[in-house]
Amino acid sequence: MESLRELYKIGRGPSSSHTMGPEKASKLFLEEYPGSDHYKVILYGSLAKTGKGHMTDVIIERTFGERKLEIAWDPTMNGLAHANTMELYAFDKDGSQEGFWRVYSVGGGKIVVDGKADIKPPEIYPHNSFAEIRDYCDEKGIRLWQYVEEFEGPGIWDYLEEVWFTMKKAIMDGLKAEGELAGGLHLQRKAKILYSKKHMDESAATRENRVVCAYAFAVSEQNASLGEIVTAPTCGSCGVVPAVMRYLQERRDFSDKEILRGLAAGGIVGNLVKQNASISGAECGCQAEIGTACSMAAAAAAETYEMDLDMIEYSAEVAMEHHLGLTCDPIAGLVQIPCIERNAVAAMRAINAVRLANFLTSSRKISLDMVIETMYRTGRDIPRGYRETAESGLAAEYFKEGRKA
Repeated sequence: MESLRELYKIGRGPSSSHTMGPEKASKLFLEEYPGSDHYKVILYGSLAKTGKGHMTDVIIERTFGERKLEIAWDPTMNGLAHANTMELYAFDKDGSQEGFWRVYSVGGGKIVVDGKADIKPPEIYPHNSFAEIRDYCDEKGIRLWQYVEEFEGPGIWDYLEEVWFTMKKAIMDGLKAEGELAGGLHLQRKAKILYSKKHMDESAATRENRVVCAYAFAVSEQNASLGEIVTAPTCGSCGVVPAVMRYLQERRDFSDKEILRGLAAGGIVGNLVKQNASISGAECGCQAEIGTACSMAAAAAAETYEMDLDMIEYSAEVAMEHHLGLTCDPIAGLVQIPCIERNAVAAMRAINAVRLANFLTSSRKISLDMVIETMYRTGRDIPRGYRETAESGLAAEYFKEGRKA
C-alpha cells in the first residue's frame, strides 16, 4: 500500500475525482509539454456527465491559464476503463499532435496515466489486508499507529499534524460562514445554525448529535465552496473524520498527539479500501466514499480510545457494512444534496459503531477484509445511473417535479 500522504491530501473541493484529479493531470501534462501552441481536453463518463456541477472545467481552465485550450464533453462513450476518464492533447502551431495522455481520475485526488506506470507513488506498506496487518502487529506487540510509524518513518507525524490543522480550520471557517452555496440549488449553509441553536433543556445525547453534525456540515459546506479541506478519503466525504475526531477531542480532552495516532489508524483502513476496492463514487457509488469515511472515522476513534485491534477492526467493519449499496446520485452533479447531510449522518454512525464494538466484538462474524471486498462487488453491481452520473435516484426525481437547479 501507498503512503498515507497519498490518501490524506490537502486541497480544494468540491470533488477529489472531478477537481483535484483533473487539476493534477493538467499540471503534469503541462510539465511534460510546456511549449505547445495549443491544447485540448476531452472529458468522458462521469467527468462529462457531472463535471459542470463539480466545476471540472473551471479547475482545468485555471490550471492551463492563458494558454489556448479547448474543453470537450463526451458523456456517451461506452467501454471506458474507468468511469472518470479524460484525454489531454498538445498541438504545435501547424496543428500536429505533440502529446497525448489518457488519464483516469480514480478517487481521492489520485490519477492513473495510461501507459505511464512511473507516476504511480511507491508502495511502502508490505501488507495488503487487515488480517495481515493484525497478525504483524500481534506478533510484534504494537498498535496500529506504531505500525504506521514503522513503515512511514517519524516524518509522518509532521504531515498528519498539517492534516489535522487543516481539518480543524475547515470546521472553524465553516462554522462562521453564512449565506447560500454556489451552484444554483439555492442551498443555505446550515453549520452555523446547527452549532449555535442550543436549547435550555438540551440532553447530552441531543447536544452530541447537534455538535457532531454541525462540524460535519461545516467541513462539507467549505468543500462545496472551493474551500481548503483534506480528502478523507475524498472531497465529497471530507466532513466525517474531522467531525468525529474534533468532537472526541473536546469531549474527552484528547491531545493532538492522541488524535494524530487515531488519524494514522483511520488512514490504514482508508488505504485498504483504496487498495482492495475503490474510494471513487463514480466506480462504486457513495458507499465507496461515505462508507469508507465512516469506517475510517470509526477506526480512528477506536484507536484514540486505545481499544484493541479486534475492536478497531469491528468498529471499522460495522461502519462500512451498514453503508453497503449506498448510491451516488447528486442533484445537478453538485456535492451538496444529499452529500452534505450524508457526512453528518455518517459521523454519528461512526461514533455508534465504536460504542457497539465495545460490547459485541467477541461475537462478530464478519471481517473488515470481507466487507471491503463485498463493498467493491456491490459497487460494481450498482447500475451506472446511480454512480455519480446525476442521471437517476434523487437527481432524477428532483427535476422530475419541475424544480430548477
